[in-house]
Amino acid sequence: MNVNDLFSIEGKVALVTGGGSGIGWMIAEGYARAGVKVYIASRKQAELDARIAELGDGGDVTAIVADLSTDEGCRGLGDEIEARENGRLDILVNNAGANWGEEYEDFPEAAWDRVLNVNVKGVFQLTRRLTPALAATATDEDPSRVINIGSIDGITVPALETYSYSASKAAVHHMSRVLARKLAPKRITVNAVAPGPFESRMMKATLEAAGDAMSRLVPLGRIGAPEDMAGIAIYLASRAGAYVNGVTIPVDGGISHAK
Repeated sequence: MNVNDLFSIEGKVALVTGGGSGIGWMIAEGYARAGVKVYIASRKQAELDARIAELGDGGDVTAIVADLSTDEGCRGLGDEIEARENGRLDILVNNAGANWGEEYEDFPEAAWDRVLNVNVKGVFQLTRRLTPALAATATDEDPSRVINIGSIDGITVPALETYSYSASKAAVHHMSRVLARKLAPKRITVNAVAPGPFESRMMKATLEAAGDAMSRLVPLGRIGAPEDMAGIAIYLASRAGAYVNGVTIPVDGGISHAK
């Protein structure tokens, strides 16, 4: 057993949606610096370009603009990945997400449509579209990987009034289990990661207003760092994580188990 090989993902090809910022970029950068050819997708070209410029010569990252709230956007992104990689893909990270906060009495229908279209339907549609490409690279010893980014808000009751978001992330966790069973015969594993508080665009306002208080709620006493998210994503994509399938892993410093 070579432990370095056990955790190596060098030479693989990955697509990370929502890869232009926050948790998506933490994963994409970690993959790129580990020798993975990475595609990052987001709706904003400028944001994607800024991340690639920030990386410099630290890895191979390509940006693709895509709107994953629509079936057309998911199909188009799948088509482009297949065309660029000759119908092959090793790792799909479904990270693109939307949030909406509003008081219970005023919570609008649009908040359900927008959030569930991206967070749930988009994950399903893109995974289904890229299943043939994932199956093309999969082996018994090293299956292809789907990693869905959920949230501890889909495990515990959130303090904020983000009803559609927390429901959508609980759905992502369960859909990951359902897809894990469906895709296992194709040698594709499906797992979910449930992040706690990390420095991301979605968490920016919350951390600015109550970052110190939030850190005190975490048993480990701090907000998550990029290395924490990159680490779990690398593990799940490596040979070390090849036999992990259908689970949701909280990466939250213990906060989801402290309530």
